[in-house]
Amino acid sequence: MSTPAETSRWTAFWDRGGWWRAVLLAAVYLALYLGASLLVGSLFGDQVDADDVFATPQSVFFGLTMPLVVGCAVLVAFVASVRWFPVLFGRQPVPGRRWMWLAPALVGIAVVLRLLGIDYGAYAGGVVFLTLLTGAFIGFAEEVLTRGIVVKMLRDAGRSERGVMVLSSLVFALLHASNLLGGQKVVTVALTIAYTFCFGICMYLTLRVTGNLVWPIVLHGLYDPTLFLSTGGIDTTTGASENTFLVLAGPANILFIVLAVVALFAVRGRARPTGPAEAPAVTGEV
Repeated sequence: MSTPAETSRWTAFWDRGGWWRAVLLAAVYLALYLGASLLVGSLFGDQVDADDVFATPQSVFFGLTMPLVVGCAVLVAFVASVRWFPVLFGRQPVPGRRWMWLAPALVGIAVVLRLLGIDYGAYAGGVVFLTLLTGAFIGFAEEVLTRGIVVKMLRDAGRSERGVMVLSSLVFALLHASNLLGGQKVVTVALTIAYTFCFGICMYLTLRVTGNLVWPIVLHGLYDPTLFLSTGGIDTTTGASENTFLVLAGPANILFIVLAVVALFAVRGRARPTGPAEAPAVTGEV
């Protein structure tokens, strides 16, 4: 058991914020998540279909879900230890602009179109449900870490909102560099990093305009599994689809990139760093 002084030092260290603390925390989280994946793989690897992780419910659970449950537990423990839940899930200190509604709208439309276009009959019983459940864990883990913890730490260090957006999205994107360890090609991983950087910006805009971390969690938690199920894999594509709904959802990726580029020029402002007892404030044009 830690003493009050030790707990205070722990909390004070993270309350100082800053980009290097944010990167350190993200690196520790990633190491623990990858460690959990290796442990699960060593114990239950025979349950995972190496050629198609979505082949059976067992393959999805041990290949994707279980390590994410560990990752979520790690983040919950950390946030509870520094008592940041009220801050992370409270009202955002920096209000959004009307144009930022394009981000959640585009993501939401893509999700709906994919839900309508997925060939549910192509999957074994339970796979679709478990994949959607896994998406909820993905949304929680990645959004709490990057749009919650990292954004807070960057703001506490006095970063401009443009800097907060870029750096938090970069941390989010670089987490996906770990796909190299799974044997993915360098070109595929590089494209994934570039795309997830733009998607991260869209999630930042969603955070800003909705005013609450819950909405990026929900949208991200729906976007990933519907993408997996509609393409048949992770960071893969089945090629041209004859399904009208999936064809209509196709341009979403391009639109995310365009919106991200616009955001790089349009996002301004700065949230004033706050202490535990201070009310959040914002300065400048946002």
